[in-house]
Amino acid sequence: MTFILGLTGSIGMGKSTTSGLFREHGIPVHDADASVHALYRGRAVAPIGAAFPGVIRDGAVDRQALSAAVLGRPDALRRLEAVIHPLVRETELAFLHRCRETGAGLAVLDVPLLLETRGESRCDAVLVVSAPADVQRQRVLARPEMTEDKFAAIMARQMPDEQKRACAHFIVDTARGVLAARRQVGSILSALAGRPGRGGQSVNRNEAETHA
Repeated sequence: MTFILGLTGSIGMGKSTTSGLFREHGIPVHDADASVHALYRGRAVAPIGAAFPGVIRDGAVDRQALSAAVLGRPDALRRLEAVIHPLVRETELAFLHRCRETGAGLAVLDVPLLLETRGESRCDAVLVVSAPADVQRQRVLARPEMTEDKFAAIMARQMPDEQKRACAHFIVDTARGVLAARRQVGSILSALAGRPGRGGQSVNRNEAETHA
């Protein structure tokens, strides 16, 4: 049975870099953010357009317009999540089916809000990607179109890094650079080598941490 590793972390922590390191080893990765972006050009266009008039441009969801429509509006954000989360879950289930059909021993679910949405229940272990707060802030505010207000709104939706780390079976610290992160990923793969999945039932965190 495929072992499901949930990969998560707050904005700017280095999730994309870390998931890329798993791909270097041939590990299949489902990127929830990438799925959302694809849905914004496909199946999610019609329902989002109906829920948020004016956010569709040239047949696709205008992400900047949508962001402005939900920023600081919890009710609007809940409406968006009610549309997009089930669609992303469908793509994830299809991904996991393919992994099982092809006999993949390990599959990674890269989900930014994994812990916030209790998605750890469908994983066998959780990996948290982390970095010090000052490093995170510098990375995020260097992004195009990012503002202090937008950063604050995003952080308000996310579990504090300290709490995420406490929920982790494994932690990758990206503040020390890509080479160090690559070594950490290698150690995790060694710890998980040959370990069967448990059908979404989480492994004991203390047991896994001894190998991290």
